[in-house]
Amino acid sequence: MTLNSLKPAVTKSWLIAIAGLMWTGVGVMLCRLAYAWLAVINRGMAASLGLLGVVMALVVYYFGFSKIARKNIKRLCLLTERTCVFAFQTWKGYLIIGFMMILGIILRNSAIPKQYVAIIYTTIGGAILLSSFHYHGLLWKIVVQKNPDQSRISQR
Repeated sequence: MTLNSLKPAVTKSWLIAIAGLMWTGVGVMLCRLAYAWLAVINRGMAASLGLLGVVMALVVYYFGFSKIARKNIKRLCLLTERTCVFAFQTWKGYLIIGFMMILGIILRNSAIPKQYVAIIYTTIGGAILLSSFHYHGLLWKIVVQKNPDQSRISQR
C-alpha cells in the first residue's frame, strides 16, 4: 500500500464545489454573527453600522477577495483531474485561514463593543460570500452546462 493510495482524491469539479461551499459557509457564518450583534441595539444605529459593513464588503470584494477567488480558481483548473481533496486551498491559504480565525477569536473576545466588531465581520463575511459566487458560477458551467470555458478564467 503506497501513500498515493491513501490520498483522498476527487475531481476538479468537487474541489471547486468544496471551495465554493466553504467560502459561502464562512461568509454566511460571519454575517450571521454580525447580524446577531446588531439586532440587539437601536435599529437606526444597527442599520447605519450594517450599511457601512455592506458598503465596505463591496469594496473589499472588488479589490481583494474577488481577485483571490479568481486566482484560486485558476490554480484549481490547472491541477490534474483527480487531486487530493484538501487541495481546494493552498498550504499558504490554510495558514492565512488559521491566522484569520485567531484574529476573529481575539476580536470577539476583546473589549471592543460587538456592534463595531459587527462592521468588520460584515465586511469580511460579505466579501467572502460574494466571492464564493465565482466558484458557484464555474461549477454551474462545468456540471450543468458541460462547458468549462477555461479561457475566461485564465484571462483574469
